[in-house]
Amino acid sequence: QFRMSANSGLLPASMVMPLLGLVMKERCQSVGNPYFERFGIVVAATGMALALFSSVLALGITRPVPTNTCVISGLAGGVIIYIMKHSLSVGEVIEVLEVLLIFVYLNMILLYLLPRCFTPGEALLVLGGISFMLNQLIKRSLTVVESQGDPVDFFLLVVVVGMVLVGIFFSTLFVFMDSGTWASSIFFHLMTCVLGLGVVLPWLHRLIRKNPLLWLLQFLFQTETRVYLLVYWSLLAILACLVVLYQNAKRSSSESKKHQAPTITRKYFHFIVVATYIPGIIFDRTLLYVAATICLAVFIFLEYVRYFRIKPLGHTLRSLLSLFLDERDSGPLILTHIYLLLGMSLPIWLVPRPCTQKGSLGGARALVPYAGVLAVGVGDTVASIFGSTMGEIHWPGTKKTFEGTMTSIFAQIISVALILIFDSGVDLNYSYAWILGSISIVSLLEAYTTQIDNLLLPLYLLILLM
Repeated sequence: QFRMSANSGLLPASMVMPLLGLVMKERCQSVGNPYFERFGIVVAATGMALALFSSVLALGITRPVPTNTCVISGLAGGVIIYIMKHSLSVGEVIEVLEVLLIFVYLNMILLYLLPRCFTPGEALLVLGGISFMLNQLIKRSLTVVESQGDPVDFFLLVVVVGMVLVGIFFSTLFVFMDSGTWASSIFFHLMTCVLGLGVVLPWLHRLIRKNPLLWLLQFLFQTETRVYLLVYWSLLAILACLVVLYQNAKRSSSESKKHQAPTITRKYFHFIVVATYIPGIIFDRTLLYVAATICLAVFIFLEYVRYFRIKPLGHTLRSLLSLFLDERDSGPLILTHIYLLLGMSLPIWLVPRPCTQKGSLGGARALVPYAGVLAVGVGDTVASIFGSTMGEIHWPGTKKTFEGTMTSIFAQIISVALILIFDSGVDLNYSYAWILGSISIVSLLEAYTTQIDNLLLPLYLLILLM
């Protein structure tokens, strides 16, 4: 059962991974990194294979039957896989098929466990990303002697895959037992510790060849700048919690039982996230990479606690987060806050760091780490606030307004000017027309898409800027 209040979203989603692979290949080719150049080709081919499978799947089971979106993306996928097979070695073809196999099984498991949480397009993006990460983790674990990688990259892979496997384990387990009792809650916390200390940490230790906890502590407190950033981020986290508690107190005093936080209140978190990410990008991008990974793990864990009603926090989280639901949270999971974190972090996680060393990103590419901040933190927030309060002229066939889109573009241009002032590492090299065009295209996508824009917009802005 897919989320019904939106269209299939397969066309924009199916283009993301192939385009991402192609721009990654071009970037790594230009800096002379053959390993990541091949990796980019594999990403592009994998994206096409997943798009082809999702198109066939959606044609068969989505009701009402989608328009020609599925047919177009499926045929395009088939043609491009045929063309690209001449560029792939046998090992790379097997790798693409492995990711497709993992994707098929994840589709069968997660779409059954989580009805109405995704559209076909969102399922393609989220489950495709998880499948690719699981495949990379297995591949690097089997070739650990030859693999040379940064511990930071391994940390992201192990944490994300570990959290997904923990979720599947408990979902299967709680089919047979009531998750809301104290006995189940104690068992949940004990098993989480066992899986974390007995599986995830040894796996990470094997990959990075260091004690993961000692490495993490040493990494977080390596420089004085990192300590200041961590203290600043902690204060912002406390502020976010206070906003939630204040809104909950307002609901308690409200006469309406169905009191919902208004759109403007939900956008407070976008401003807090912008205030979090900009100093991290300017002063210590590697720390931001790791901190965002830890934050993602915490968000997913808290969602498990809320979903399974694990004592003592499960019912409290259900009550607090129900305030901030919108029409996209129609399934059993609340995912919008996780998508917000992903949208801001993906531009920092996705582009291989060996291909983006300081000085190698000139022109519009210098704004790539800021893609999430511009598209979601600034653009989506301003469009939502001005569109809902001042908008009168609607784009044809949508609820979005012309005024919201125009103010969104204007706000992003001002943000680019401020980034130029405060980040000395950004050199746009007179590529202003391309940047304006990219921002305008992504703002129009925001106006017309019914998918999760927190996830889709940063990826398209990243691709256009690259």
